[in-house]
Formats: sequence, C-alpha cells, structure tokens
Amino acid sequence: QQVSDDGHGIRCEDLPILCERHTTSKLSAYEDLQTIKSMGFRGEALASMTYVGHVTVTTITEGQLHGYRVSYRDGVMENDPKPCAAVKGTQVMVENLFYNMVARRKTLENSNDDYPKIVDFISRFAVHHINVNFSCRKHGANRADVHSGSTSSRLDAIRNVYGASVVRDLMEIQVSDENAVDEIFKMDGFISNANYVAKKTTMILFINDRLVDCTSLKRATEFVYSAILPQASKPFIYMSINLPPEHVDVNIHPTKKEVSLLNQERIIEKIKDAIEEKLMNCNNTRIFQTQALNSSALTQSNTRKDMGTEISTPTGDKSQKIPVSQMVRTDPRDPSGRLHTYWQGQSSNLEKKSDLVTVRNIVRSRRNPKDAGDLSSRHELLTEIDSNLHPGLFDIVKNCTYVGVADEVFALIQHNTLLYLVNVVNV
Repeated sequence: QQVSDDGHGIRCEDLPILCERHTTSKLSAYEDLQTIKSMGFRGEALASMTYVGHVTVTTITEGQLHGYRVSYRDGVMENDPKPCAAVKGTQVMVENLFYNMVARRKTLENSNDDYPKIVDFISRFAVHHINVNFSCRKHGANRADVHSGSTSSRLDAIRNVYGASVVRDLMEIQVSDENAVDEIFKMDGFISNANYVAKKTTMILFINDRLVDCTSLKRATEFVYSAILPQASKPFIYMSINLPPEHVDVNIHPTKKEVSLLNQERIIEKIKDAIEEKLMNCNNTRIFQTQALNSSALTQSNTRKDMGTEISTPTGDKSQKIPVSQMVRTDPRDPSGRLHTYWQGQSSNLEKKSDLVTVRNIVRSRRNPKDAGDLSSRHELLTEIDSNLHPGLFDIVKNCTYVGVADEVFALIQHNTLLYLVNVVNV
C-alpha cells in the first residue's frame, strides 16, 4: 500500500527522526496544542507502521534537483537516505504489513469485511469535499463503487454517491448563534424529510472539516425523527459544524473518531430545535409508496366478494395474523366464527336445491292460480304492529347473530359486541 501527496516535502535533515514516536510536524510550540486543526499530531501513525511493516519514504522539497528515499524499521532508519528521482511531494509505501504478526495478517486475507467500510468512509468524504474527485474501485472490478466528480453543489455530490432517491427527500438546514458578533458555532447541512424511508440511520458529521462521531448529537436527532417518521424508518443527516478549535476535544478515543464539545448541551439543543421546526413545517403533506395489485389477485378478490364471503389472505402484515378465536365480531355479517361460511361444497348444493324449490313453486302457482282476496285488514294489522314497534329491540332481533343454546329455556345471541340471553320458551 502507498500514499502520495503533492505537498512541500520533507527536508533531508528531518528524515532521521521522521518515524520516531511522538515526533510531529504539526506543532511548533507548546501553545499550539490549544489551536490544533490537523487530523493528527501525536506522532504515532508512521512509528506504528514501522513496527508491523516495511516502510519506505520518498520525498523531495521545492527547489531541489533530486529527492531522497529511505527505509525504516522499528522507528529508525535502516540506511542513510539515498538520492533518487522523485515528483513533487512525499510518497509513503508500506510493504509486508503484519509480517511479524501472523494472527493479524490472517485478518487481511478476507477483504470482504473491510471493503464496505472503506467505501462508506470515502463516500462521506466525497459528500463533504465537493471540490475533490473521489474514486474507489475494488481490485479486479470493472466499475468503481464510488465515483464523485468535482462539483459546486452539495446536492450533486450526495446524488453521485447515494443516488437521486435520497436527494429527492432532503431539506437544507442552517443553524448559528443569534449573536453574530460573538458567534460560537455555525452549522449547515441537509436532513431528510418525512417522506424518506430507510432501515438504518445515515449521519455524516464533520466538525471543522474533520469526520467525527458525536453520540449525543446523533441520539438527539433520532429522537426528533422518531415522532415524525413511520415506525422502523431512519433518517439521512449531513452536518458540517464550524467551531473554534479550542472548543473541540478530540482526545476522547485513540482514533480521534469520537469528539466532545464545549457547551455541548446548548449546541445540541439549538440543532435539535431547528430540525424539529423544519420537520413540522414540511409535515403537511406525506407521500406513501404503494404497490400495484396483480390483476389475477384482484379478480379473485372480487369473485369472493360476489359469493358473499370475504376470506382474508395473508399480506405479510402482523395485524392480519390474529387468530379468529381471539377476534371480536362487531358485525353480524362478518364471517369470522361461522363454520358454514367455510362449507363451500355444501353451500353450493344448498343453493341448487333452493333454486329448484323456487322454480317448482312458480310452476305450481301458474298451474293453480288463486284469486286474491281483500287484504285490507291484513295491511291494517301490519300497520298497527309497525306503530307499536320498539326500534332498538327490532334492530337487535333483525341484526343479531345466533350463538347457541345455553340450556332448555335460554339461548345466546350476539348483537354488535353485546351478548344477550333470550328466553326462547316465552318467545
């Protein structure tokens, strides 16, 4: 593995101490620790690599006619620097990584575990540094998994890395101190709206152009989204926060991935309020993705409804997996609990017999016509019954569902969610 840059290079007189522990070019005085802005300053990276691999450094400074190449092992030079041809900047090459650590070397044999992490890491930098081209391709692959061209728009960078479907549901957000004279922090970024659906939270956080994690900030933003997004859906968040360097403590974790901020509670509260206000303003409309029904399934559903039977089919929803024995029937026309609704063969035979009886009655009435008598007294009797009818009791009797016999005198009927005990002898 090798890394090269086009910087100022390293002077020849500094090469003997280049890979010693606690040697760094980031600090020139002790007071610089309060205003450190670089990614590393403890002088541990190069020194650690010399203990587990063979490190070769090639460098050239501006104005020199040639560069120098030197090898390191266990923190010291193996030989004196040798003149060589070189391009502007410095190149660091590591060979035989973990040659003296068999257990760690075996972990490098399978790159399937590390490559997704590399892609995710480069993708985050490609979103933040929009003026830099990033490309990541697995060895032997035809296409690059990450390829972001230089652009002037942050949304274009997100579109190139994460796709157009993510950009469609993003909103711009900006937060800063109300007092512009004594501005402590400033944040700008993009957050997903209520229409965004994902199974995992994607949070890209840069503080002073450093890719870091802030557990408290992530937990606060997820809490705001939990009341807006559908269940099990996670947001997409990109934030770039600028703070005075002395307000950021990066010495929380050896990798400097986790940071702590001065006045962290107040900053998180401001960002949380801004996200909540942004989401409430855009929550007036909501878009839901639906799946078109299959024509055959739709025809089958209509056929079942025509037969007077509505048998539910499993759709993957947990709410439809409730056993019928635990369901409460609120409609007498609901087939749940009726055994005869599942007797398809017998019901069809009964329908044929009933049709045959109806035809026979019609034929008999035509063969033996009877003169209709005076039915006025019968109509008067029905009218009198209707006038004395109790509407509530009539609704119960009309729409009730027979449950079963309780004993020799009483029977059980159900109306809506109520169960009635009826004296069938007196009725």
